[in-house]
Amino acid sequence: MGGQFLVVTTEGVVGDDLVGEVIARAGAGAGTPRRLGKGAVEIPLAAMIDDLAPLRQGLAADVNQVAADARRKAILIADMDSTIISVECIDELADYAGVKEHVARITEAAMRGELDFEQALFARVELLRGLPVSVLQSCYDERVRLNPGAAAMVGGMNAAGARTALVSGGFTFFTERVAAAAGFQSNQANVLEEADGRLTGSVRLPVLGRQAKADALDALCAERGVTPRDVVAIGDGANDLSMIEKAGLGVAYRAKPALREKADAVLDHSDLTAVLALQGLPLPS
Repeated sequence: MGGQFLVVTTEGVVGDDLVGEVIARAGAGAGTPRRLGKGAVEIPLAAMIDDLAPLRQGLAADVNQVAADARRKAILIADMDSTIISVECIDELADYAGVKEHVARITEAAMRGELDFEQALFARVELLRGLPVSVLQSCYDERVRLNPGAAAMVGGMNAAGARTALVSGGFTFFTERVAAAAGFQSNQANVLEEADGRLTGSVRLPVLGRQAKADALDALCAERGVTPRDVVAIGDGANDLSMIEKAGLGVAYRAKPALREKADAVLDHSDLTAVLALQGLPLPS
């Protein structure tokens, strides 16, 4: 067949009826499907499909198209908050400080791309001034959970020989712990300043934001001797846009519209193991 694949994924089971429906919608160019796991099937295509909207309509599954050429990636770079984990850590810290509603509104606007990320970060961190540093561990223990498939995705990439990196506009206190829990080989984030056991309301400069994530991608490519084409990047908000656009495979996970529009693949119904399926890698059983 040609140089394209349709990849059908869901958090449950991709049934034969669903596969048949996708093949019927794809038309004569669709080839024999191959199951990658209970929640993923790939379908070879004779030619690229320009508009996936008719294939996706009304389906409780994600349907994405990927090129066969350079399909398997050498690097995985991922956002943390609302991507690898289910919460925005800064919003949860704000809850302990009694200002969650205010901070969450700023976070949401920043993730939609309506506010400058750095200014939004400064404004939110200032509201945490005086919070005991011990609250960070309480927040991690009580609020932070890996999203479904996160550890399996990272483990699958590691097993395939890829370089895996967690790069976040959040805070190192959390990225260090989340990276260890999920299996990432490295992590980068912002550092919360503290004094006398309390947060000062500031972060160490320079801020790791949208451009810094793209720069981190370039640094990982230089380290591995590959190009951005060999990278899969995943995120959910406007802060991830530059690295998503730069990567050979940019994945929007439960994402804001600003990111969805630019991503190569969109995951609304699947867990994170779908990132393996997009590369033709088998899903863990």
